[in-house]
Amino acid sequence: MTVFEGQGWLQVCELLLAFGLSALIGLERQLRGRSAGLRTQSIVGTASALFMLVSKYGFMDVLSSSVILDPSRVAAQIVSGIGFLGAGLILTRRGAVRGLTTAASVWETAAIGMAAGAGLWLLALVVTALHFVIAYGLRAVSMRLPGSRSAEIQLEVVYEDGRGLLRGILSSITGSGWAVQRAEPQAPGPGGTAALTLELAGAANPDPLVATLADIDGVRSVQLIGESDLE
Repeated sequence: MTVFEGQGWLQVCELLLAFGLSALIGLERQLRGRSAGLRTQSIVGTASALFMLVSKYGFMDVLSSSVILDPSRVAAQIVSGIGFLGAGLILTRRGAVRGLTTAASVWETAAIGMAAGAGLWLLALVVTALHFVIAYGLRAVSMRLPGSRSAEIQLEVVYEDGRGLLRGILSSITGSGWAVQRAEPQAPGPGGTAALTLELAGAANPDPLVATLADIDGVRSVQLIGESDLE
């Protein structure tokens, strides 16, 4: 047994595969303004792959006829640990559950990283592709199903203060089919900016609304900071 056993190019490629696939999921969430974005998903997927590689190769020096290890125990502990991480992402407010999809995506990213670390690259690729089918395809289908419930979201809009932009922002929101349930102004920020936290209700996909607000001249940023997960 050599010092670098279990640390060859194959294992490095498995780590890079886990990093690349988890970064894709994180990029999708980052571009849509969701929490647990690029950095979080990349860390979860890559670390899960490393745990799997440690489980497979990290105990080779202590194995003997009298020492037997079960590599699946590490995989089971990854699932439990990610469950605690996901629980911290879920919030309940006014009867609406927020963060459930975010927690599920972190759990999914961990599974993809575990598959990549275990050498099951085909399964890792398929599940990554299915993530985008779920994120884009199934969302569009669910919004068209009879009895679909209204979505509740929270937005943080940062805009240039003193330009009379607030009326235009609210008009764009109501014109896009959303109702303002609560508006909470924040303290003025650096560079002459102001921030507004909004609770909105509507039955539409929030992505076009985020894009519309971001296109308003004088709006610095629009971030989706909360979304109800009712399905």
